[in-house]
Order: sequence, then C-alpha cells, then structure tokens
Amino acid sequence: MNANELFKKVRKIEIKSRGLSNQIFAGQYHSVFKGRGMAFSEVREYQYGDDIRNIDWNVTARFDKPYVKMFDEERELTVMLLIDVSGSNEFGTTLRLKEEIITEIAAVLSFSAIKNNDKVGVIFFSDRIEKFIPPKKGSSHILRIIRELIDFHPESQGTDISAALRFLTNAIKKRSTAFILSDFIGSNFEQALQIANRKHDVIALRIFDNREENLPAVGLVQFTDKESGRQIWVDTSDAHVRSEYARFNKKRNAAISDTLLKSGVDHTSIRCDQDYVPALMNLFRRRESRA
Repeated sequence: MNANELFKKVRKIEIKSRGLSNQIFAGQYHSVFKGRGMAFSEVREYQYGDDIRNIDWNVTARFDKPYVKMFDEERELTVMLLIDVSGSNEFGTTLRLKEEIITEIAAVLSFSAIKNNDKVGVIFFSDRIEKFIPPKKGSSHILRIIRELIDFHPESQGTDISAALRFLTNAIKKRSTAFILSDFIGSNFEQALQIANRKHDVIALRIFDNREENLPAVGLVQFTDKESGRQIWVDTSDAHVRSEYARFNKKRNAAISDTLLKSGVDHTSIRCDQDYVPALMNLFRRRESRA
C-alpha cells in the first residue's frame, strides 16, 4: 500500500471512528470504563466508622491522636488493545474481513479513550508478540495506532492468545482495561486469561463470520487454513458435511463462551455482516448496570 492510499484509509477510519466515539460511546465510556485505582489525597482525624486499615501511624504518633489516610479515585485509565493479527482474521464472506472490523472497533475505542484523557497502548499478536506500542495519550498517538492497524504485516500466521495475555500481565504494571479483539480460534488460554483478569479488567470482543458457523450448499469447494497453509476439498452439497460442520462450530463456540465465563471476563460476539454498534452498546449497558 503506497503512502497516498494509506493516508486515505487512515482518514476514512478516523472520520468514522471519531464520529461514533463522539456521538455514541463517549458518555457511556466515561461511566463504564472510568479509572478504578485509588490515589492518596490527604490525612484527617479519625472518625467513628472509618476503616482502621487506613490509619496513618506516623501522623498518629506525631499528634498523639488517630489520623486516617484519604484517597481519591484515579480518573486516568490505561486502555490496552490486544489485536489478533493471525491469518484467520484475513477472512470474510460479506463486505468486510474480520481484520477490517477489528480495525474499526479498535479505532473507536481509541478515540473514546483519548476523549476521556486516557492512555492507549497496543499489543499486536499472532502466535508470538508481533509488536508492542506502549500506552500514551494524544491524537497523534491514536493516528499512529490506526496506521499500524491498517498496514501491519505480521511475521507469523498462527494464534497464541496465552502469549499475548502473559505479555500484558508482565509489561503493564498498572491496572488497565484490556480489550482482546480476536476470533478466539485458539486453545488453552483459560489459565492465562484468569491470571490477566485478576490484574487487569479484561474484555473479550469476539469477531466472527457467518460462514464459520454454517456452510452454504455450493458444490465442491477448496478450503485453505490461513494459519497452517493446509488445503482440503469439501463437498458442500452433502447435507451430512454441512451438518457436521455446523455441529463442530457450535461446540467450539460453546467452549469459547464457557472459557470466558469461567474466567470472569465480560465479552460479546460481533458478526462481520452485522453492525457492531448494538453489540458494543449492549456490553456497555451490562457493565454500567453493575457499576
């Protein structure tokens, strides 16, 4: 992609995602994804009912009467975007590929974050950590992220969600809100997800295509696994083949949902041929109702 084409794509994504962020998500983002940390503010004399764990013993000893530490909620938030750039996201049977939906959603979340004066960082992952962009503030930083989302070329095609979660846990010391944008075609990531979710507020956004769940009857078709390179021919006119394909994917989807639920992770699924705004809004409302 040449520089002019890249600029046009970045500008198009910027205009759309800024608009959605300003018109739809800004208010809910602030209330749902506000800072959860506590910062020391001041000390005051102990009052009946105060938590004794907040007593400042140094000040108490100096003035010979109990004083407690006061804390204010930290409003600044660190938002981390864990972006799956594996080969399976180069798939889409409607107007857009999964990776294009991921790019748009990541841009919307990024603009919502900077509007709230939060930092945004990105971890691009396949079956390895492809690139890490440390959290920063500002529009120029967000535009850099969008450029990377549009024009990033991974070295590997595989998927290892656990590796991305371990990197998040080790690299980001302060509690963050971490969005995983992936099709979750992977395995054995439950433990890493649970550990990451204890330190961070992890939210899973599963992006999928309708044809990953149901095959149309269109005759003999060659399928290629983008992650392994393996190719097979499938007779889609065979009703038994279509039924087994649907059964397998229903079982896989149930396993993904079960893993996310057991890990205590908020999540939603977004289909490529549908508007992603309602799914995100419903997720925000669920979280807001618990806040």
